[in-house]
Amino acid sequence: MAVQEARQYGEHATACAGCAHCGRTGHRRAVAAFLARRDELAAGHGVPAAVAHSPVAARQWVSDELAQSARAVTAHGREAGPARLDLIRRGTLRTVWGAVLTLLLAQALTAVEAGWTGARTAGLCTALALAALLSAAAHNHRARGGLLAPLTGEDNRLSTTRTVAASWLLLLSFSLLLLAVRLLPLRSPAETGTGTGAAVTAPAATAFDLARAAGLLTALALVAAVTVTARLVVTAGIAAGRLQKVRADRPRAADLLCDDSGRACLADVQYLLVSGAVLVLAAAGLAHDPDRLPGVPWSLVLLLGVSAAWHLAAKCAEGVRPTIHSVVRPREAGDLDAPIRTGDDIEIRGRGFVPPGAGAPVPLTRLVVRIGPVHAHVPLVPVPGGFVNPTDTALTVPLPADVEPGRVEVSVVTAAGVETNRVTIDVVD
Repeated sequence: MAVQEARQYGEHATACAGCAHCGRTGHRRAVAAFLARRDELAAGHGVPAAVAHSPVAARQWVSDELAQSARAVTAHGREAGPARLDLIRRGTLRTVWGAVLTLLLAQALTAVEAGWTGARTAGLCTALALAALLSAAAHNHRARGGLLAPLTGEDNRLSTTRTVAASWLLLLSFSLLLLAVRLLPLRSPAETGTGTGAAVTAPAATAFDLARAAGLLTALALVAAVTVTARLVVTAGIAAGRLQKVRADRPRAADLLCDDSGRACLADVQYLLVSGAVLVLAAAGLAHDPDRLPGVPWSLVLLLGVSAAWHLAAKCAEGVRPTIHSVVRPREAGDLDAPIRTGDDIEIRGRGFVPPGAGAPVPLTRLVVRIGPVHAHVPLVPVPGGFVNPTDTALTVPLPADVEPGRVEVSVVTAAGVETNRVTIDVVD
């Protein structure tokens, strides 16, 4: 029923594959149909009479029905993906050119009493040139969201470290372009003190004074080093199986402040806030003195270093290797204590079975238990508002009939493709 509704809702979206509105509408309706179906099955309704008499068969049928419905939702989300990325690209371009317009209005308002100066002209020309370069870059990466492409990691999430580094690089680029324009003869006669219009620009040695710009360059080098180091830490964690990365369906602004599971991350929040505050102060210094590179006090550079060290320490401590602690035979009310037999349920207890970002239905369907030579998929057991099986610390799976009696090794393969340690259990006739 849910799959049929999702297909019916998505017919128009499929016909208008390039329409962002139709794609988002079809995806929202598919999600609503899936949630309604999940809650319906969680309440015990909609199970066919042919399998309702067997709890194991009914549970497997419910799991397959939800998995099929979840794949339909994913298909609709994939269809809506290109249109959504195009909207993101257009939104970032509107933001860039809106900033240029805001700068123009601010200069026009402040020039009412002070008059128009060469610094205002240079700032506007620099903003236009930089906006044109960013627009060209966004067009080149239009299939990946425009300006968000270099800020998106391999897991399809916005990267906090890349965003901070890109912000500092943008400030430095604006400063260099502004100084290049200021070194050209663009000053007005009123500003130069001569009536001929000849420009008297600041000497290049003063504009690029290393003693003043050392703080800015150190801050840029620091955030760049944090970006590279964080990438190395994540890569090493994935290679060691300690860090599990599940690809997100699309990048979101909340990725800058949250971990992969969507919870607010204090290390990311403080790094973004501190670096953003220091960046704003540097930009204010540039606006106050546009003839030189902005200076960043060493106290602020030290504060940025402390914030970066906190962020990297949190990155190093992130992640946990999936581990099986024990495998037991669950006992229901009225059931007798007994050894594990073929066809019984086994409960696997441990940690790290559902990595961050893998709580959606489709990643949960990828969870596999290796029981000897047999690969058993973990059934989805719905409850109102979510799933009771599998969870990050425990999962229940029926012992397949193909498992031979004797000593059998059990391991879990998560949605990220990481396999746990192996635990041996005894299966009797």
